[in-house]
Amino acid sequence: MPPPERAQLAEQLARLLDIRLLDPLEILLDGHDSVDALRTVVRIRAASWADRIVAGDDQAAVGVIMRVVSTLYPGDGPFEPPLDWWRSPLGRAVAWRVGHPTATTVSYAVAGAMLGITRQGVHDLVNRGRLARHPDGGVVPASVRDRLHQLDGRVDHA
Repeated sequence: MPPPERAQLAEQLARLLDIRLLDPLEILLDGHDSVDALRTVVRIRAASWADRIVAGDDQAAVGVIMRVVSTLYPGDGPFEPPLDWWRSPLGRAVAWRVGHPTATTVSYAVAGAMLGITRQGVHDLVNRGRLARHPDGGVVPASVRDRLHQLDGRVDHA
């Protein structure tokens, strides 16, 4: 699965922040004008974050991804988005830049969603040594990221 376009990623980030942060704030503040100003700031920042995630250096990209994921998907448990999340621009960007932001192993189903292939396809890649099997089961997420880079023609710098 190719990395997302910057515009797609910026739009998704702005939309998520609207839904999860600004819309509730607008309700609490009874439509106060300051929320519109925040929407403008969020759109500008979302474009900047998308630039860093798609074209920035690894350290900057990972830093933005970790902040965005921890802000938009807070919780006490592990970060386990639904499989179709990995097809979204943000999911594709996370898989392409870091593999998985918090897990040391992912199931074959999650690895397949990250790559845009079936579990059987992941199984075949593991058996051929194209993806790293985790000793505790599943797949090493960094090997999924490396596979995405190979498919994209990008030199791995992990």
